[in-house]
Amino acid sequence: MTECNKNNAVGWFEIYVEDMTRAKKFYESVFQVKLERLNTPDIEMWSFPMQMGNWGAGGSLVKMEGFSSGRNSVLVYFICEDCAVEARRVVAAGGRIEREKFSIGEYGHIALVYDSEGNMIGLHSMQ
Repeated sequence: MTECNKNNAVGWFEIYVEDMTRAKKFYESVFQVKLERLNTPDIEMWSFPMQMGNWGAGGSLVKMEGFSSGRNSVLVYFICEDCAVEARRVVAAGGRIEREKFSIGEYGHIALVYDSEGNMIGLHSMQ
């Protein structure tokens, strides 16, 4: 069994930004977390809180009207208790709402938002 088959499909994500101060403020405000500076030479990186023993995240291929492939069309979903809570913080933090919380059936609910840098991200919750 390959390493990819032993763990969830995604083990790390990077969201590229133009203005680190603005982007850091956005994510800390929306998710109520403190990002931590990583000691990386020549690159400024700030990590989300993580537990090293909890490796990886699930993922899927998606076909959705209005969203084409290419041009780096990758959507990162952040896990939330109720994605409407984080979505309500987006505009005040400098982002914008693409689609308010909606049901995805037995898989819970999602909201689609843009961060302060123009990156679309997903918010997911079971309630």
